[in-house]
Amino acid sequence: MRLVQVMIPAGKREAVLSVLDENGIDYALSDETSGRRYTGVVSFPLPTNAVEPILDQLREETGIDRDAYTVVLDAETVVSERYDQLEKEWTEGAEGERIARDELVTRAADLAPDWVPFLVMTAVSAVVATAGLLLDSPAVVVGSMVIAPLIGPAMATSVGSVVDDRELFVRGIKLQAAGALLAVASAVAFAGLLRFGNIVPMGVNEVFAIGEVRERLSPGVPSLVVALAAGIAGALSLSSGVSSALVGVMIAAALVPPTAVVGIGIAWGRPSAVVGSAVLVAVNFLSINLVALAVFWYQGYQPEQWFDVGEARKDTAKRIGALAVTVLILSTVLAGATYASTQRAAFADDARAETESLLAGEPSLSLITFEVEHGAAFPFRSPERVVVTVGYPPGEQPPALAERLADRIDSIDGGPFGLSNGENVAVAVRYTAVETAGGAGDAPATQALREGGMSGSQSTAATIVSSTPSTFSPSATLM
Repeated sequence: MRLVQVMIPAGKREAVLSVLDENGIDYALSDETSGRRYTGVVSFPLPTNAVEPILDQLREETGIDRDAYTVVLDAETVVSERYDQLEKEWTEGAEGERIARDELVTRAADLAPDWVPFLVMTAVSAVVATAGLLLDSPAVVVGSMVIAPLIGPAMATSVGSVVDDRELFVRGIKLQAAGALLAVASAVAFAGLLRFGNIVPMGVNEVFAIGEVRERLSPGVPSLVVALAAGIAGALSLSSGVSSALVGVMIAAALVPPTAVVGIGIAWGRPSAVVGSAVLVAVNFLSINLVALAVFWYQGYQPEQWFDVGEARKDTAKRIGALAVTVLILSTVLAGATYASTQRAAFADDARAETESLLAGEPSLSLITFEVEHGAAFPFRSPERVVVTVGYPPGEQPPALAERLADRIDSIDGGPFGLSNGENVAVAVRYTAVETAGGAGDAPATQALREGGMSGSQSTAATIVSSTPSTFSPSATLM
């Protein structure tokens, strides 16, 4: 609920009170004694949904303009039978609470901070996100989302568009563009300092093997859902008058970590490896603006002057269309990455099945580890190498498996587009001597190895015995 205070100009008192009486609104009237051209101040409680219609009616029927200032306050409780009836009338059949247009504009403007704090907080959040990714620390990455001031510019852009507030619209666009560029620059600078200052002495492959970094190198369609949900939640929280703080964290989750990954890729000299993250940043920025714009438009927000409504809705429709087309085009890239991901998973399952089938014919051998390494090209990161570690009894000569396993993997079908075809996939087989308690394939020592542990009852030896001829396809290496 809201408490509204309106200054009554000279000669308008009866007209204002008549409108309030017609709508069954309780009010308190006090005289204005400042000596200006106002004769009084009227205060009255309203359900949130009723604020905009009542204020519009007052302006249309009494001629009250913006020179007669209006204050809208958040009221906690109103004890009045007439108000209870009024609230029932305005809430029955309503799809939900919706704050007034003027309140929406004010809240959106407040969320879009001044330039200095916005730029500082954006740079700090990008630096913290970069540190969190390199430390492989989800907690630090979440912390970077909390301090990122990204919800304000997106909401300001959308609100400015639907209510035809060009100043607010342009301000939101500028803040978003500057924030995106500054975030990438800050991530590049900080990551470059860590790399060239030898603070993080890691190679390219080691950096991209970090879990928090790797999962954002090849994003798919599910990543887009996060941005769409964040935009909808941001618009609804703003238009309903509830706190947008937690929603801001969700919006930052869609933008800050992939932006930091872009900076890391540039700093480590592999921009091609972070194309997926760059696409995700772009599509998330656009998606948040698209759905927020669509939500405000659907809720019926429009300019105050009726003759501006048609032009504003026309411009908004054009912007929604342009954003939708752009997001759709970029989403096809994410869809391709999602399909490629399913194909990689299918290949890994098939390759592991072939490995286990081959080892089933060798009772003395056991599968210790199985790994598929992929290329960095986005969106179709194809498998490049299969690495298998096989355990064998000490004192025995392990059979040569690389060539036979390569032949089996070569026969794996890569699907309709051949994204995960077994051809040209290198196969590396490592042998490790394993002492077992009972000689069975799943003896304790062997089981410990399968779980990634090291047992005192085992000895390891990994030596390159020979290399298969280069004519093998896929290439096979025996270690």
